[in-house]
Amino acid sequence: MNMELDRPAASLPRRERQRALRETLLREPLLTDEELAERFHVSVPTIRLDRATLGLPDVRERARELASQALGRVRALGPREIVGEIVDVELGRHAVSILEAEPSHAFERHATVRGQHLYAQAESLAMAVVDAADALPEVVNVKFKRPVRIGERVVAKAEVLRQPRPGQWVVLVQSRVQQEIVFRGKFLIAQIPPEGTPR
Repeated sequence: MNMELDRPAASLPRRERQRALRETLLREPLLTDEELAERFHVSVPTIRLDRATLGLPDVRERARELASQALGRVRALGPREIVGEIVDVELGRHAVSILEAEPSHAFERHATVRGQHLYAQAESLAMAVVDAADALPEVVNVKFKRPVRIGERVVAKAEVLRQPRPGQWVVLVQSRVQQEIVFRGKFLIAQIPPEGTPR
């Protein structure tokens, strides 16, 4: 049984906390220092010191490393066509991407991200997860659940639900800020037939 589950994280001795931190980041590499501090009931500077002691990179560096590994597996899109950073992909099954909400994504009059960026993140993830070199969305059903603000981190997860027929995939994408769903989309992705082939 894991010791970190047996007693509150705040009561863990430093070495045990650092071991638990390393194991946690192996399982969940996209946790921010703030989320880790909350989970371990310590301050953000304590988490940063623990990471430095263990030689563990920050969340942006961990995400970049995951993204570089995942991009090599994507067939449907080129690296510049992807909105957000794909950090995990298993073709034909599931994928994950991250979008850091920046001022350039927002409306000028307020700090709310334009829906086109959330949609583009989800669409590119849905296309990336299918195991096809040439595929496009055929049918899409989306819901924007709540506004996303500048500075929030949107984690989108795509799951291939089924293949109605060869060359078609139904993909569910749910985007969250922390644990709250902010966007949901269901995509029917279809392989592009060769020119002159009737659909």
